[in-house]
Amino acid sequence: MEQNKKIRNRMLAEKIIKGLESRNMEGFFAESKEEALEIAMKLIPEGSSIGWGGSVSVDAVGIKDALGAGNYQVYDRNLCKTEEEKRETELAVLGSDVMLCSTNAITEDGILVNIDGRGNRAAGIIYGPRTVIMVVGMNKAVKTLEDAWSRARNEAATANAQRFPIQTPCKKTGSCADCKSPDTICCQFVVTRYSKVPKRIKVILVNEELGY
Repeated sequence: MEQNKKIRNRMLAEKIIKGLESRNMEGFFAESKEEALEIAMKLIPEGSSIGWGGSVSVDAVGIKDALGAGNYQVYDRNLCKTEEEKRETELAVLGSDVMLCSTNAITEDGILVNIDGRGNRAAGIIYGPRTVIMVVGMNKAVKTLEDAWSRARNEAATANAQRFPIQTPCKKTGSCADCKSPDTICCQFVVTRYSKVPKRIKVILVNEELGY
């Protein structure tokens, strides 16, 4: 059964990549996390300045370790000791050569849907970094834009809430309550349907389940 799902994913990925290309974005397909890492590192020129927003998918692939062992200017907010230092690092990422992230959902015709809390990841997807490289498990592929919104709100956001020391309804129930809690991580809703800069956004589709 798992093998059949992978076969289906390969065919679906071809459709998604064509959809991305029609939207001025670039798509790649990797059979495994290891292959995704190889593709990502080939897309990042040596000496680049690079950073990221929070991403379980990026962590799973191991790109951060590879960058740490190479010749890159890395902006890592997790190394910051104060909130001001963290803010300065996030601003530096917005002016970097490359930003790494994932997406909460991607439609079969190449539309990206993301929900963000602090807004630094959403901001970087929209504008700033010269290149945005997304690592996306095929578990995030959905049929329509409506499906993408549903996945982002009811699956990705509610699972992500479990990672943080917050008190939101979804943290307690596992179900989105469309809350206005001070702790909400659903502050910014972003749809990327086209890239004004050709191939600025590069999506590596991975034939594994990655992230939320």
